[in-house]
Amino acid sequence: MIRKAIAILFSIKTSLLLLAVLGIGAAVATFIENDYGSSTARVEVYYSWWYLGALWLTGINLAGVIWRYRMWRHPPRFLFHSAFLLIGIGAATTHYLGQEAILHIREGSSEDRTLSAEPYLQVTIRTPKGAWYQEFRKEFSALGGNAFEETILFDGGKELKLSFVDYTFAKKGRSTMGLLRLRVCYGGQCQTTRLVGKRGAKGFAKELDFGEVKVKLEYGSKIVKLPFALKLRDFELERYPGSMAPSSYASEVTVLDPESGDYDYRIYMNHTLEHRGYKFFQSSYDQDERGTILSVNDDPGKWPTYLGYILLALGLLWNLFDPGSRFGRLIRYLKRTAPLWAALLLLGIASAPLSAATLEDFERYLPGYAEASGATSETFGRLIVQSPMGRMEPVDSLNTQLLYKIHGSLSYRGMGPDQVLLGMLSRPELWRYARIVKVKSPRLRRLLGLPERERYAAFADAFEGKKGYKLKKELEGAHRLKPGERGTFERELIALDEKLNVIYMVFYGNLYRIFPIPGDPRRTWVNPLEGMEKFAGRQKAQIESLTRNFIDAMAAGNWPEAQKAIGEIGRYQRRYGADLIPPERKIEAELFYNRLHLFLRLVGIYLLLGILLILAGFAEILKQKPGRWFARLRLGAAWALGLLFALHSFGLGLRWYIAGHAPWSDAYESLLYISWSALLAGLIFFRRSLLVMGATVTVAGIFLFTAHLSNINPQITNLVPVLKSYWLTIHVSVITASYGFLGLGALLGFLVLLLFILRDPVRRPQIDRAIHRLVAVDEAALIIGLSMLTVGNFIGGVWANESWGRYWGWDPKETWAYVSIVAYTLILHLRLLPRLDRPFVLATASFLAFASIVMTYFGVNFYLSGMHSYATGDPLPVPTWVWWSLGVAIATILAAWPKRGLERLKLSSFRP
Repeated sequence: MIRKAIAILFSIKTSLLLLAVLGIGAAVATFIENDYGSSTARVEVYYSWWYLGALWLTGINLAGVIWRYRMWRHPPRFLFHSAFLLIGIGAATTHYLGQEAILHIREGSSEDRTLSAEPYLQVTIRTPKGAWYQEFRKEFSALGGNAFEETILFDGGKELKLSFVDYTFAKKGRSTMGLLRLRVCYGGQCQTTRLVGKRGAKGFAKELDFGEVKVKLEYGSKIVKLPFALKLRDFELERYPGSMAPSSYASEVTVLDPESGDYDYRIYMNHTLEHRGYKFFQSSYDQDERGTILSVNDDPGKWPTYLGYILLALGLLWNLFDPGSRFGRLIRYLKRTAPLWAALLLLGIASAPLSAATLEDFERYLPGYAEASGATSETFGRLIVQSPMGRMEPVDSLNTQLLYKIHGSLSYRGMGPDQVLLGMLSRPELWRYARIVKVKSPRLRRLLGLPERERYAAFADAFEGKKGYKLKKELEGAHRLKPGERGTFERELIALDEKLNVIYMVFYGNLYRIFPIPGDPRRTWVNPLEGMEKFAGRQKAQIESLTRNFIDAMAAGNWPEAQKAIGEIGRYQRRYGADLIPPERKIEAELFYNRLHLFLRLVGIYLLLGILLILAGFAEILKQKPGRWFARLRLGAAWALGLLFALHSFGLGLRWYIAGHAPWSDAYESLLYISWSALLAGLIFFRRSLLVMGATVTVAGIFLFTAHLSNINPQITNLVPVLKSYWLTIHVSVITASYGFLGLGALLGFLVLLLFILRDPVRRPQIDRAIHRLVAVDEAALIIGLSMLTVGNFIGGVWANESWGRYWGWDPKETWAYVSIVAYTLILHLRLLPRLDRPFVLATASFLAFASIVMTYFGVNFYLSGMHSYATGDPLPVPTWVWWSLGVAIATILAAWPKRGLERLKLSSFRP
């Protein structure tokens, strides 16, 4: 009996069942949290007895499976499976022994009292003989199941009884609160009271009078004292010029510790204070900007967890190169039908108010300006400007980024970036009426007073006579909210304010640092207004003359004089800043990139070529004896795929150079990178299959198409402080690359299902052979994708811990990444169950599993509240295409179901 129980506990079936419980439970919890609050999600799922039990059982099961199957005989497999056990030990240590809290300090004061993250029911009893205190760590669910009874003994055996009545979760807008009703009994007398409180916030105390016995009740976070204190000497908040938007904030503190001594420290994003095991990181600040809010973390499980991360990465990487692994056997199987150069490729690839004007004045001015300013604007675009990060680039690059940032497009009414920005710079009193900023939110359009059908706003629309800035009140409220509490309206409001701020800075030339400071040891360049303020004597007069000549000529429409003025500015740059001006060849390359619009043009090429290749691939499979032209088509497609990959790589390389950072720092760039990784996946697994090449190019095209549909603005100013981390660079690059491989797997799964529909083993046996080859590519792509997704997710934990002081918080984005890992782990282990080791099962599962990636990358942003989310405000309907896609998926699977009986892929003859 015991042996049978152990065999069941340590079986693969139990492993898959537990993984399914964990994945489904976590996915459901994200929706529970969105509707009923984080406390309900914790009580019902994350910290519930059944979920924690499933986690413990999963660890025990994994240890047993390692022992039962003697995994130490296969070092790579043993290493990464054992790493999960070590990560689990670290996570359990953090969960049961770690502490989280909030520390609030006002300027000039010191504080050693923190507010716990966990909620407590706190009871204080006072009698003439003294006082007694007792606390109960409790969190309640809005879904029920909260009943409890507690008895407190005090004053020599007297009893106070507490019992649960009900709990209500209240939500108004983005504000939430818990309402707990208790029944309190003493000496035969009972009273019912309601307590207001929640996790992470101090509750409101209630006092009950039982004669000589006074009872004080409070529900919420409790006060926890530190063994030392922190004094806030100064809180610093910097805003972008002309805006309410914070650009950075920091706390200048003094650690007051009699045991180890006092010292000063500066806390800001990615720069946490660590003292006696506690970590302090910048979280928020007071509305009057004279107080700081620091998150406190005491994490004893950090180093076991980090060691587990390292071993996991090493094991998964080793597994990809181990000839005895499943991946190794798949690659050998594929090489039998792949051309030699594909194998070589696999080895070779590493990896203030303005002057009066009207809208009518602007409309009269614009046609003439657009026609006459082309040559002058091109010359203007060749000037050199110093970016806020110190990078030297053509003005054309800055203009391109600015117009895309403001307008979401690279042209406005037929004019390119240089023309538009030159007009804004030279005639701001007119361009303030240009309707150039798109506003999606109906509420925000009403706030701006836009006409009913108008979707674009002008700079002037945000201002109203003596009332000033229309957005000020709403904007202040939005910035006081934590990121996870901001809804769609707040996020778009902040984005609009940022765009208006950019326009304001363009009007006054603040972004155009085109004048080098002669003899400056830091080699700083300044904009015209800064030059007039900082320079003196002859040089000040020179800057004033250069700027006045340029603006006056532009305002008068004297284009020859404007060209001459731009030339004089260029000569000034070469005289005083020649050591920083890039070589002419690099300037030309950057101008070429800006005008090439490579990625936008590749969208149509990818999608058209992908569809044509998929159709040709089906035609080839359906023919018993394909003609020679299929071989020629495969050769031509292979060269086209290689050329497109080279072009895409060239574009990413140029973008890397232009941006000055790796091309995956924002959503737009990450989609470019995912598209590139999809092409890379196709090249790695290229063989004599038009379907594989078509799937590769189609996936790349879909991601590029999505990037340009989303109108995501490229970064033109400094990165958000928390994003300035090398851990983030690695985290994003690895995770986004995994999406390319998993996306390829999903499309291949769909194509395999279509082949199942067309199956006829008697008349078309070649279809079965094609299914086996495509399924092998599918599985190999999933192995690489899951390895990268897992490593990238845990690297994200390192980044979060080093930036925020906590590497896991059950944020919906984190949770859905975890759900995706669990889903793909399940899929790749289904083959260990003989009944499920079938091509149909793998194809269906790989196709459907990509929904978890779509939910992680897009769904969380719009439908779930959290740090990575745009939700919590205006609700968004589910797009129609989602329902159509779901319908197509179900119909395809049902149509393929009757012909699912194809035997498994046999790889036993491909062992090393």
